[in-house]
Amino acid sequence: MKIMNILLMAVFSILAFASTAQNKPGKKDNSKQTQAYTCPMHTDVTSNKPGKCSKCGMDLTKAKKEQIKTEVTKTYSCPMHADVTSDKPGKCSKCGMALVKSKEKTKTEVVKTYSCPMHADVTSDKPGKCSKCGMELKKKEHKDK
Repeated sequence: MKIMNILLMAVFSILAFASTAQNKPGKKDNSKQTQAYTCPMHTDVTSNKPGKCSKCGMDLTKAKKEQIKTEVTKTYSCPMHADVTSDKPGKCSKCGMALVKSKEKTKTEVVKTYSCPMHADVTSDKPGKCSKCGMELKKKEHKDK
């Protein structure tokens, strides 16, 4: 019985050491963020693909980070379907129309964003109130690069 306990303790010690060795600072994180879509009403419901919220049935929308990433990287979009974008010319996946070149922001353009002082993940491109606590969103300006 004592030998079994000692062996179990040794195995748990090795497993604990191995898991902390993988999470050392400075090591590159190879895990992918899979929370590309979220429910507008239930931010804890996330998915790596479009779908419906498991709590309320609403369509999942692109998470704020994904929306920002799309805005930064898109250069071509469908004239009929603004949500269809690409970084190269091609055809719309919904209607088959040719994608047109999107307007590019100038390097010196000032971008205004608003965020909640208490909830940094709540952001908007216009003034308003935080969806979590109701506080006024504060303006932050930075130059777009």
